Amino acid sequence: MVHPIITQARDVFVSVFEGKADVVVQAPGRVNLIGEHTDYNEGFVFPAAIDRWVVVAARSRIDSRVRIYSAMHEEVTEFRVDDVLEAQGNWADYPKGVVREFQKLGHSLCGFDAAIVGNVPMGAGLSSSAAVEMAMGKGMVVLNRIEISGPELALLGQRAENHFVGVNCGIMDQFISANGRAGHALFLDCRDLSFELVPLFGDDVQIVICNSGVTRGLTDSAYNDRRSACENGVSLLAGAMGTDIRALRAVSMEMLDVYGGVLSEMVLKRCRHVITENERTQRAVALLKKGDLSGFGQLMVASHESLRDDYEVSGDELDLLVEIALNVPGVLGARMTGAGFGGCTVNIVDRDAVSALTDAINERYPRTTGLTPEIYVCSAVNGAERVG
Repeated sequence: MVHPIITQARDVFVSVFEGKADVVVQAPGRVNLIGEHTDYNEGFVFPAAIDRWVVVAARSRIDSRVRIYSAMHEEVTEFRVDDVLEAQGNWADYPKGVVREFQKLGHSLCGFDAAIVGNVPMGAGLSSSAAVEMAMGKGMVVLNRIEISGPELALLGQRAENHFVGVNCGIMDQFISANGRAGHALFLDCRDLSFELVPLFGDDVQIVICNSGVTRGLTDSAYNDRRSACENGVSLLAGAMGTDIRALRAVSMEMLDVYGGVLSEMVLKRCRHVITENERTQRAVALLKKGDLSGFGQLMVASHESLRDDYEVSGDELDLLVEIALNVPGVLGARMTGAGFGGCTVNIVDRDAVSALTDAINERYPRTTGLTPEIYVCSAVNGAERVG
């Protein structure tokens, strides 16, 4: 059965550009189960690709013209494939940044028309931007018959976001969107990009994502402030230890206990979160492999507490969603997910408890916050792929 969003993408293409698309590709959003704000510290993450997608329907042209229509923004951006592209500070920077990265690799690119359709919630911390980059990248790979691996495509998307869009993101979002597998999460070492696909919970446990309704942009200064604090901490710790460490991945809690006196209280807290989160993530994956879902869930809660207290990227709404969830029998774990300051929580829930969790959130959260939550019961799916 063809998913409705694929049909929608084909129909949108016909209505905007006339005639049928030659190629349809999709790339998923993601939820990170544990390992938050560790990717840009060369640490460990454990995301899953989810069944919310960005779909690109495209058709090559005989000239160098490029027209890209976004159904989410109801706008078209136009340029030529050999133009020297510049960012404009809007949605079009994401697909244009991907085109720019293929240009820089020296590929001879055809002109094309493309329609972008998606159901990854924007501004919710589920990586809609990475899904756009990976879908556009996969589309260009197919249209131009380019040979590129999933990890290479992810790095290309990260470069587009770092250098063209201007967001100093890590590698996790693009990597899981390009390389996910149905029924699995991806245990990624962000230092060397080695990864392992780990089977998830089976049919009796669900991933439930709760959207707080509080949105923010990654370009907000708070994200970059925390990244800078980590880099500052590494520099100061390296000086105190007389070593050339380059990332918090190389620092243990024992080292921090001995040398942390050179750090301000704020930088110490930021570093402590990253170091303990790396430890939690490795332990969580080991517990999942053993089938210890209770232990896995407890580490999710500990992750949330560290993000709240040490990294200070949670908020009243996310804290409330976690509190509500943990008071529902059958919820094994809950925490904020994504960059923070709004967005979503992720929960692992016994299948029989999903309706009770939904009821509890819909009853208490709006009454307390005045906001309407959105709840997504998700499955882990494949990464970017051609679907038509």
